Amino acid sequence: MADDIREQQLAAQASGGGIAPAQIIEETPTAVLAGKAAKVGVWRRFGQLLRRSPKLAIGLVMVVAIVLFTVVVPFFTASPFALDNASLLKPGEDGHLLGTTQLGADVLAQLAHGGRGSLMIGLTAGAITVVLSVFFGVVGGYLGGWTDEILFLISSVILVIPGLPLMIVISSYIPGRSIWLIAMILGVTSWAGSAIVLRSQARSLRNRDYVAAARVAGESPWRIIFVEIIPNLLPLAAAQFLFAVVAAILGEAGLSFLGLGPTGSVTWGTMLNDAQQGAALTRGAWWWFIPPGILIALLGGALSLVNFSIDEIINPKLRTGSAQAKSVREARRKHKESRRAAKSARAEQKKVTS
Repeated sequence: MADDIREQQLAAQASGGGIAPAQIIEETPTAVLAGKAAKVGVWRRFGQLLRRSPKLAIGLVMVVAIVLFTVVVPFFTASPFALDNASLLKPGEDGHLLGTTQLGADVLAQLAHGGRGSLMIGLTAGAITVVLSVFFGVVGGYLGGWTDEILFLISSVILVIPGLPLMIVISSYIPGRSIWLIAMILGVTSWAGSAIVLRSQARSLRNRDYVAAARVAGESPWRIIFVEIIPNLLPLAAAQFLFAVVAAILGEAGLSFLGLGPTGSVTWGTMLNDAQQGAALTRGAWWWFIPPGILIALLGGALSLVNFSIDEIINPKLRTGSAQAKSVREARRKHKESRRAAKSARAEQKKVTS
């Protein structure tokens, strides 16, 4: 009796909503399983990619470690502007793990908070670089004609202007320089090279069959750019973004070392400038300038490893070249092992005959 009542309720619900009972019972679990399988497939492919590219795995681990350091450590340290005493303290003295600066500021606190500033500058400048390079490169490369000529001319003019002197001139005429302003200066002065690279790829993609089919179907040029062209350029744009982030972090460190960095904020570059102003090198205060220098080098190297891995993924020539180099190294290793085995066999034979 209970089973009959349950079947009647299911039938009534199905008839009221226009859905068959079989759909209620069977289709939802199938959709859930399909979604789980897709997620598992994405993580499996990502794991295979990491195993196939050690550079990518090492670079990602280093980047994640540095980001976690800049996110977590500031919650356990004092303010980077808090002054304990007006003297240099070595690492470990008075509870300061990395010592203090000349004015008594904790170096570990400045290192963690400064990492946030450097990362914000790098990511913001990288985003500005990608947006400008996509506009001047992809839009001009697809539209062609006088639009491409004007945008390419602007890109070429910006490209031939030396970047560092231009940044120095712009920064020197701005008295109050925030982190966002420095990021804008770095992004606006370093997009031209990426724009030319993306332009060449966009000119190649606009002649593909699927783009021609979209034009025949009556799609607008802007929809073709954002739906057909840009998604196929995402790996290349990601590589250009990482390169721009590295260049921005190094550029900010250079500007700050010259005294033209952000004012009222702490970055790894401002730490190097403070160490220079406080004669840390001549006073032997290595804990003041070596940690920020090491972190700048590690972050730049890690992002470069990820960038190289992306280049190998999107460039078949690099991928086949690395595979060929690996096979050559494997052949050399086997040849050395065979020579060693033959040499040991001859030595054993001489012992037996003697």
